[in-house]
Amino acid sequence: MLKSMDDLIVSGLRIDWNMLTDSYVSRIPSLRSIDELEFHKNVTFLVGENGSGKSTLLEGIAVACGFNAEGGTRNYRFSTYDDTSDLAKAMTIYRQYAIGPSSFFLRAESYFTLATQAREYDHGGGLARLHEMSHGEGFLEILLSHTGKGLYLMDEPESALSTQRQLTLLEHMYRMANDGSQFIVATHSPILLGLPDAEILSFDENGVHPCDYEDTDSYQITRVFINHRESVLRHLLEDET
Repeated sequence: MLKSMDDLIVSGLRIDWNMLTDSYVSRIPSLRSIDELEFHKNVTFLVGENGSGKSTLLEGIAVACGFNAEGGTRNYRFSTYDDTSDLAKAMTIYRQYAIGPSSFFLRAESYFTLATQAREYDHGGGLARLHEMSHGEGFLEILLSHTGKGLYLMDEPESALSTQRQLTLLEHMYRMANDGSQFIVATHSPILLGLPDAEILSFDENGVHPCDYEDTDSYQITRVFINHRESVLRHLLEDET
C-alpha cells in the first residue's frame, strides 16, 4: 500500500469562474462543477470519457505550476501551437512544497515535439537520443529517467506502452510515490488504475467525484470483454455480418 503522506507538493486547487465567463472551459460540465478540488494521495488518477475534461484540467494544473503547455520540465520553453485553454489563468494552486527540478509534465499527443526539443534541453543526456528509440522505448525512457522527488503530471502515458511496460511504469510510480513524489495522471488504463491505494477521480456530466477502482469504466468494460469476449463481439458485430 502507498504510505500515508501529509506533505503533498500540490494539495489542491481553486478555479475563479468569473475569469472564464466567455471560455469554452466553462461549458464542460465536469470542470464547471469545480470551485475547489483537494488531492489526498501521492497518486491521483483522473478518469472519464474522451472530452470529459480530465486532460484539460491536467493541462491547466501543469501551466499553473509553471510547466510548458506541451510538456517537459519547468525549464522547457517552446511552443509549436497555440491551442491551450485559458483555465490556468483562473486557477490557484495550493502548493505546500517547492516543485523540484526533476518534476515533469508528459502528454502523449506532443511526444514527438518533446523528443525533438529534448535535443536542446537535455544536452548530452539520455533524452537527447529519444528519436533513436522506438516510440514506446522513448516514452518509457522519459518516465524512468526522472527519479528525484517531484511533481509528475502525465496525460495518457499508456498510449505508447505495451501491457508489460505499463506494469513497469506502475512499479516505478509506486516506488517514487512512497519516496515522496506526487503523480497526477489522466488515464484509461485499467492496469495503471490498479496501483494500490491511489485516489481515483471520475469526470462525467454530474461533476468530479471519487471512484473505486472496480467502478471505473476502464475496469468494468475490460472485465466484461475478457470474461465474455465471444458474446460481446457477437453483440457488437451481429449487424456487420
